[in-house]
Amino acid sequence: MDRRSFLAASGAAAWAATPRTKVAAIVTCYFRNSHADVFLGNMLRGFYWEGRPHASRLEIAAMYLEQTPANDIGRAEAARYGIPLTPTAAAAVRTPGVRGVVLIGEHGDYPNNEKGQKLYPRYELMEQIVRVYRETGRAWPTFVDKHFSTEWKKAKQMVDWSRELRFPLIAGTSLTLTWRRPPLELDLETPVAQAAGYFYGPKEAYGYHGVEVFQAMVERRRGGETGLRWVECLEGDDVWKWSAANPWARDLAEEAMRHDDTVKRGRLEDHVKQPLLFRLGYRSGLEGALFMLSGMTEQAGFAARIAGRAAPVACSFLTQWGRPWSHGNGLSYWVEQTIVQGREFYPPERTLLATGAIEALMDSSFRGGRRVETPHLEVRYRAARQSRFMRGPLPPFDRIRI
Repeated sequence: MDRRSFLAASGAAAWAATPRTKVAAIVTCYFRNSHADVFLGNMLRGFYWEGRPHASRLEIAAMYLEQTPANDIGRAEAARYGIPLTPTAAAAVRTPGVRGVVLIGEHGDYPNNEKGQKLYPRYELMEQIVRVYRETGRAWPTFVDKHFSTEWKKAKQMVDWSRELRFPLIAGTSLTLTWRRPPLELDLETPVAQAAGYFYGPKEAYGYHGVEVFQAMVERRRGGETGLRWVECLEGDDVWKWSAANPWARDLAEEAMRHDDTVKRGRLEDHVKQPLLFRLGYRSGLEGALFMLSGMTEQAGFAARIAGRAAPVACSFLTQWGRPWSHGNGLSYWVEQTIVQGREFYPPERTLLATGAIEALMDSSFRGGRRVETPHLEVRYRAARQSRFMRGPLPPFDRIRI
């Protein structure tokens, strides 16, 4: 459905007259069901928010496509909506009227490093963006999809640029903002005693999502976030051995699975052929455990024991399989609000810490599962009072798993 049909069908034609904020879209690769298709598609066609059709208040003024493979739809979408394509990222940012930048550095033909991390040029593209900010003396609200970089120094620099030039920065995964079942939001200063979570998929590309979802929950604990002291990545039978010796972690993960209807019946060992376990040792003393359970589930989950409470708290995070991937609507909305209002609604330091954690976990894996000390991950911040995840009714699509 195009934007005009979306507005007409929703009775929201008044939105068509609402002024929209122009953004530059910096994209590595744009094909059907890619991250660019999800997030830029929401800008172009609208999306559901809190149970109602919502026409985006963002207008793509210019687009840079770094790669255009055989399955590219970016050029056709640009032509359809009258979006000029630029030869460089910097040229897109310099487009007259631009007041925000969207950097989607995900997908494309890029090399892997020795640890198996795909070297997306997120840092290099943001470097071009920041160069324009310096040249013009104007820095606009900026969105960076997923984690910042495969390298801590680059990731830290990206956040430091936002603080130096004072532009609002929003980044990370959509899963922290999707529906939760039940809608669990820990109070700030919650005395979290133990915490465990789970996700599925490849070690880094999906492991990052799992780490940030976990971080979005535990950052609300007493004292606020102070960073990670160490991490450890266990694989294969070592996962089952460790969880047998530390039953609290598996018990919590299975408590969260009670809310996840994608979980298969039977034992984890019967379905998960390549288990992973991310152990996270926080500077505050909290130890976290995140299981990667490909073959058992297609959602994320979290559970924690809270001091003074007999029963654990737990939830799952709902995902939709197939276009339009509506679990991304929450992130689309808050990207829009960050750019339109020119302020941050939750701290990008969360994404920074998750970026550093996944880099260190990949180091641990590369070293055969040895513990990696992380003195550089002394990332201190306070969570926002509101978690901002979607709480409204589910939109009318057919393939949501509920």
